[in-house]
Amino acid sequence: MKSSSKLLREEYRAGYMFALPWLLGFLIFTLGPLLVSIYLSFTSYDVLNPPKFIGLENYRTLFRDPLFWKSLYNTFYMVVIGVPVNIIVAFGIALLLNVELKGIALYRAIYYLPSITPVVASSILWLWILNADFGILNSTLAMFGIRGPNWLADPSWAKLAIIMMGAWQAGGNMLIYLAGLKGIPAQLYEAAEIDGAGTWYKFWRITIPMISPTLFFNLIMGIIGTFQIFTQAYIMTGGGPLDSTLFYVYYLFNNAFSYFKMGYACSMAWILFLIILVLTAIQFKLASRWVYYEAGEPPVA
Repeated sequence: MKSSSKLLREEYRAGYMFALPWLLGFLIFTLGPLLVSIYLSFTSYDVLNPPKFIGLENYRTLFRDPLFWKSLYNTFYMVVIGVPVNIIVAFGIALLLNVELKGIALYRAIYYLPSITPVVASSILWLWILNADFGILNSTLAMFGIRGPNWLADPSWAKLAIIMMGAWQAGGNMLIYLAGLKGIPAQLYEAAEIDGAGTWYKFWRITIPMISPTLFFNLIMGIIGTFQIFTQAYIMTGGGPLDSTLFYVYYLFNNAFSYFKMGYACSMAWILFLIILVLTAIQFKLASRWVYYEAGEPPVA
């Protein structure tokens, strides 16, 4: 009979063998590129020639680059305006669909469907919808005597047009909110009704506190996702007009694959990482002030 220590060693060996494919994938496709990108961010590298170490020059150049600041402003605009709009729309739809009626599952599926439509296909669809001459949106506005703007060719409207498209794709977040609403105990509402609470009181004193962890999750994911916005601008506007939709990742992409400034693009990627890290840490720090957990434990930053 094998000793217990030998059996334990065999179990460890088997465990490592089962985990080996994931470990190899992580080392080759995640950790490896991560370390290479750190090194390249300190080099001048154009893909065609070997990288040349230049220290912090890429980072110094970034802060003198007007397009860097423009792309950062455009992205922060989307975060400040687009993320709250998406949260409000998704949460509002979830509240409307949080009922038990015949056929409600069909309505939930209809609202969820845009979120699983490929972004490329959605972007092409919204190119048609937002067309200034024959688009559905401007044609509808014209029926009421309203002259619609040139959505994607006007710097004042281009970012708002992309925000509208994002709200149309709020079905994924809606489903998460709906799951959170389903998890609120019905006894809380029943007890509040017995005490004479009205609809708004129940919403602000029961629904919002109980759904706050879900709101917090979608807020974090929304900020991270918005900082990585790329496809919509690439297909719908090409970063225009007048760089009004030149978002951070789009400018990073241009530096890497249009201008072949890979070292510069890597430095932009690490600046983006630091921005997201700081904003996420701030959100976790503030979470204890408004996020309610039944266990009474705030999230750990």
